Amino acid sequence: MINKDKLLGLIGLATKAGKITFGTEASKGAIEKSRTKLVIITTDASNRTKSNFKEICKKNNIPIYECLETNELSKAIGKENKSVVGINDVNFSKAILKIINGGEVIG
Repeated sequence: MINKDKLLGLIGLATKAGKITFGTEASKGAIEKSRTKLVIITTDASNRTKSNFKEICKKNNIPIYECLETNELSKAIGKENKSVVGINDVNFSKAILKIINGGEVIG
């Protein structure tokens, strides 16, 4: 079970630190430039968006997780209607993966 509050808080912290890209085009560009370490896509994103990102992430060997809803993710990053976020920092991506996989963040 994912602790959504901790996940959203960590995504918000990564946003404030300037360690994310958001939106489809910006995220695709960051993935292709090998900046992105982890991709989070919302459960209510379009099937086309999901399949495109799953293909791009597989090609570039980047983990992708489908969790949260668009309104939750958008609120966490302070933007409207965003369904894709790329985490561009190794430490933030490790901490987020730990939460997604059911673990706790250290500290």
